[in-house]
Order: sequence, then C-alpha cells, then structure tokens
Amino acid sequence: MSEEKKNAPSNFIKNMIEEHNRTNRFGGLVHTRFPPEPNGYLHIGHAKSICLNYGLAKEYRGKFNLRFDDTNPTKEDQEYVDSIIDDLNWLGVDWEDRLFFASDYFDQLYEYAVTLIEKGKAFVCDLTADEIRRYRGTLTESGKNSPYRDRFVEENLDLFDRMKKGEFPDGSKTLRAKINMAHGNINMRDPVLYRILHVPHHRTGDTWCIYPMYDMAHGQSDSIEGITHSICTLEFEDHRPLYEWLCKNIGIYCPRQIEFARLNLPYVVMSKRKLVRLVKEGFVRDWDDPRMPTLKAFRRRGYTPEAIWDFNERIGVAKVKGMADWKLLEHCLREDLNRRATRVMAVMRPLKLVIENYPEGQVEELDAVNNPEDDSAGTRKISFSRVLYIERDDFREDPPKKFYRLAPGRETRLKHAYYITCKEVIKDEKGEIIELRCTYDPKTRGGWSDDGRKVKGTLHWVSARTAIPAEIRLYGHLFTQSDSEKGLKEEEDFTANLNPNSLETLHGYVEPSLKDAEVGDRLQFLRQGYFCVDPDSSSERLVFNRTVSLRDSWARIMKKKKK
Repeated sequence: MSEEKKNAPSNFIKNMIEEHNRTNRFGGLVHTRFPPEPNGYLHIGHAKSICLNYGLAKEYRGKFNLRFDDTNPTKEDQEYVDSIIDDLNWLGVDWEDRLFFASDYFDQLYEYAVTLIEKGKAFVCDLTADEIRRYRGTLTESGKNSPYRDRFVEENLDLFDRMKKGEFPDGSKTLRAKINMAHGNINMRDPVLYRILHVPHHRTGDTWCIYPMYDMAHGQSDSIEGITHSICTLEFEDHRPLYEWLCKNIGIYCPRQIEFARLNLPYVVMSKRKLVRLVKEGFVRDWDDPRMPTLKAFRRRGYTPEAIWDFNERIGVAKVKGMADWKLLEHCLREDLNRRATRVMAVMRPLKLVIENYPEGQVEELDAVNNPEDDSAGTRKISFSRVLYIERDDFREDPPKKFYRLAPGRETRLKHAYYITCKEVIKDEKGEIIELRCTYDPKTRGGWSDDGRKVKGTLHWVSARTAIPAEIRLYGHLFTQSDSEKGLKEEEDFTANLNPNSLETLHGYVEPSLKDAEVGDRLQFLRQGYFCVDPDSSSERLVFNRTVSLRDSWARIMKKKKK
C-alpha cells in the first residue's frame, strides 16, 4: 500500500456502518444508492459520491442501486439518463438489476401524500411561490402560517385529487407539510411537497400534472428500495430532519441519512448553471471539452477510471468542507498510465536536423522498448534516416549553464539511435533557426558507445521521411484562480476568471507506429507527457490531447515530507 493511502483521512461513514453492524440496526445489511437527477452531465464531484456509495456496498458485500430522481420534467431528458449510465459503466459500477427511477414510484408517493393529508399533516395551499417565500420568515425571524393551513381534511383531499386531475393551472396550488412555521430549521417551516406542472415527463408522458418535490421523493424512494445508508453531501444536512419527519409521519421504514463534504477542486466550477453557460456561450467546445470537469471530458482527455478511483480512496471522506489537490489527482493518473501506456516519440515543435554523413536515401529500422515497466509489452521498430525532426527547445545556440541538450559543437544522444554532434546552424533571413547540420557516430548504434565515452543529454526525434503529421492539443486549467469565484462580488461575472491560455494547439509529428492508433489510445510521448487519441482523429488527420505532463509535483511533495 502506498504511503498516501496509509495516511489517508479516516472514513467516518465506515465507522458509523461498523457501529450499525455491531448494534444490528439494519440486520447487518449495507444497501446504498447513487441518485442523480437526469438534468445534466456527471462531473468529477459526482465521481466521489459514486465511488463512496458503490465502494461501501462492495466492501460490506451489500447492494447498490442506481436511481434517477426524475421529479422535475422541465429540466430532465433521456439524453442525460443515457449519459449518466454510460459514465457509470465507464467507472466500472455494477448495479446488477437494480436500476430505478423515482417516477417508478409516483403512484406510491401520491398515496403517501394522501396519508399525510388524512393524518392532518399536510394541506393544500393557494399562496403563490413569492407569497410562500415571504411567509417563510428568515434565519432570525419566525415565519407565519398560511391562511389555508387550517383547511379540513376532506377539503384538502378533494383539492389534492383535483390537482392530480389537472383542474388547476401551474403555480395556483401546492401541497405543503404541516409542521411548524416557527421552527429554527427553515426547511421544516411547512415545506412544499407537491407542485402543479402541466409538463410531459420523459418517462410517464402526460400521466401526471403534479410532481413531488425532491424532499417528498428522495427519502420515500430510499425507503421503498430498502436503502440502509442514504449518503449525500453536506448541503442536505439541514434536510435530514424533514427526511426523518416524512418517513415517521407517513409511517414507513426510515434509512439513515449521512452527509459528507463534497469534492472541491481548484480552477474548477461545478455548478450546473455555470457549466451550462460555459457550453451555451461557447467558452468551451461542448460538455466533453477536456477543460471541463465532466466525466465525459476527463474520459476524452485520457483519464482512466482506475486513477479516479485511486484518487477518491486517497482523499478519504470528511465532514468538513475542504479543497482537494489537483497534484494528487494527476499523481494517481501518472501512476496508472506509467504501468499501461506505450512509449512513443513525438515532436511537438519541430526543428529540422540533417545528418550530413548518413547515406542519402537510406532508412534504418531500430528497436525501441514499448514500456520499460511492462516486459510483456515487447518492442517495436522505428525508422531512422538522414533527415530528422527534433524538439526546438532541445537546441540552444548559446546554451545556459546545466543545459545538457544539443548545442553547436556538442555531442548528444538520440534515443534508441546514435550519438550526434552539431556542426552548423542554418538561419533564415530573419535570423530564425530553421535547420541544424550534424554528424553521427555509426559505432554508437542503439544510443551507446563501446569506448566508454558518455554524453549527458538524450533527445527524442522522428524521421522526416516516415513521420506522420499530427495536431497536438495542450490543455491547462480553465480558470486562472485557485478558487475561480474567490473575490468576485455577487454582481460580477465568474467568466472574468477564464484562462485565455487554457488551450494551445500545436502541429508536430509522431512516429509511424501510430498510423493505426485508435480513439482513446493512451500513450506516453517520451519526455513530453501522457497523451491520448482524440475523437477528432481520422485516417487523414491524427489529433492528440495531452492528458497530463510528466512532472510529478505531488511525488516531490511527499518525498520532502518523508525527509
């Protein structure tokens, strides 16, 4: 086990489950669920909840449900359902035959509401949404009762039935719980349970024109499915008293709601409203733009599900809000890709190099190791010829101290190939370097010398004769501040912190072994970073996304801590 995993924060939810198992509260069962609303795409914050809920079910040999809380037809769509299922499959989540929808329970939820009315615990209210807000009070002032709060049970039953039959327009009536308008928790001040919406539902069509609010559907769906631990983020902590009040007053089994701190990452916004704006106003290409925090974007960028699982295990689960570190997420990714990614050579900013003493027209096939971390990966052939491309940054006409790469008169190594020495620098009329003239030592085939002489620099390269042109996209953070909203006043626009340099597109060359590369293939460009083949690629045009650089800041941080 890695040092980071050993030192990961304790999981207070596991401690609670262990206590429940000790006291036999749920008969030793652990049954969790992931309950997304199908009104958007999943993002990296959702991955924490998914890994937590599914991970606990697996660890305790329990059950896991996928349930869509589809109670708001104005914002939901089958597109999002399909997308969420696809993302969970990618993460390796298996809900077996337990795929559910809150809409599966609309009939039962309606009967629960009738039960509350019959018990005098709910009433039909004619106040408008604005009036309900005004009557609700504030954190320091009690609310006041609705003038419709004391309707008789029979009248409430009749009105609620007529609401169901579609006799009233949208917003004209609601069903509200009858609790306490002076309660210290505003969520308990006669909350709305049902509203009228004459909008077709993506699954039930026009069957219903009244829909349960989240609080009326969520806990009751948990109860129907036999969920033991209803795990949610901290913003629902103030809703837990209502969750328990509804189960108790309806008279049904009540799971244990447990809240944890959601995942926050610097340079990211995860508000659905803000993400929608980024897409609709063209700040990003689409929901899978690799700069977005959506799981689709992480997949397109080349992230692996294993890295996301590893990251979530290492950060643990907390009860207090905090900020996770991008460096740790990238470290988890590098560790995974280092084991699986084929090493190849690619030149992103090409500089032409001619080996004057190498025979013209000759092409030599050299052996290259595919992955030094995996002997089973084998080797491949790479083409060597008189004209090559090297990285422009690997040459300095006037090299600074400790620059060990190529310079006039200096000998250096070409990876898997030969030692070369720079003899001449050719410039254009503007003084820009356009070509290097070099010689090679044919006795250093494979990049090693038999006479014991050593060189400090090793360069990657591609043969100009066989290299394949490629578009290479380098992604940075979408926002410039660690907290993209920090310091912004309410009236200011969060897009003011967008990073204008979050995408750099280069046109370089890759070795010919990549001519048959498929979308999604993950590779290590030697000395450059980890890359994957983008869906924009075709047989005529290869496109690569940089997944993550090679520089591992997190590993250096951990090394310093050990010292």
